[in-house]
Amino acid sequence: MLLDGVDLASFLGHRDQLVADLELQHPDVRFHVRDQVLSMRGPASRVRAAEEVVREILELARRSGAVSRHDVKEVTRMVHEGNGPTAAQVLSEPILTVRGHAVRPQTRGQRAYVDAIDAHTVVFGIGPAGTGKTYLAMAKAVQALQRREVAKIILTRPAVEAGERLGYLPGSLEDKIDPYLRPLFDAIGSMLDPDVVPKLLASGTIEVAPLAYMRGRTLNESFVILDEAQNTTPEQMKMFLTRLGYGSKMVVTGDITQVDLPLAASGLRVVNRILRGVEDIHFAELGSDDIVRHSLVGRIVDAYAEYDERRLAARASEVAAGAAAADAGGDAGAGGDAGTGAGAAERERGR
Repeated sequence: MLLDGVDLASFLGHRDQLVADLELQHPDVRFHVRDQVLSMRGPASRVRAAEEVVREILELARRSGAVSRHDVKEVTRMVHEGNGPTAAQVLSEPILTVRGHAVRPQTRGQRAYVDAIDAHTVVFGIGPAGTGKTYLAMAKAVQALQRREVAKIILTRPAVEAGERLGYLPGSLEDKIDPYLRPLFDAIGSMLDPDVVPKLLASGTIEVAPLAYMRGRTLNESFVILDEAQNTTPEQMKMFLTRLGYGSKMVVTGDITQVDLPLAASGLRVVNRILRGVEDIHFAELGSDDIVRHSLVGRIVDAYAEYDERRLAARASEVAAGAAAADAGGDAGAGGDAGTGAGAAERERGR
């Protein structure tokens, strides 16, 4: 296969990393590159499947300029599934370009999430860590600001500690809440030039604030992102959603498996039951296949999900066993009462 239309060194990566990744995904096929030609050897059916994957990866590189190790894995999975648009069509369209790097969806689930943000006013992005929920929402917010579709970006999250008590923090109110909002500052800094971000923050074009600051406001012509929404209470979630004003768009992101609230129910869990099916509101579900961090993260998420399922099943069995024991005890008591009553009647007749 001729590898034309791409810079070969960049396409193959350091020490032909692309070849190593292809062999990892296609263990029955051997790949060899010489000059601009990639040759494949192995069982005919496996070679045909590998050729289709390489064609998609090559087209993706032509369109987006670069491919990642995760792209190889995702393209292989998409080709194997064989439904819907081609991998190159799904993965190649960038949201924006930052310092020469294209920010784009890297899985079919992420593409569906991004398309939902375009099509709906309120979108909930629900999924485990590493699925790009906040990152892609931030990219869409910056894109909307650059296109003048909105006048400002508002980023917020609840100030909830992750399972540990940090105590009283020194400094002003801004100093106290800064540790909770730091991930949002980091995300917006990765989307814009470093010298531009302070100016946008100072002018109010970009606002980063804790969720409590949203009460009593109407957010017009804004792209609003609520991050870590699993740590909102149902009341906070309702308060936030009713801030929506004219010309605005909201994206709510969270992971319902990582709730840090000590006692209260998660507003993200509750809103899923209340608003699902409401017009112009969309719930995007991302899974372990959409994780774009280290491959081990996906296996960790799956392992915890299996553990939670076993724990819930065991708890349900215990509840069922307890209920059965209670029913058996009640039946025995009723039988005893009946026997006592029959004996009393017999004694009464004897008198």
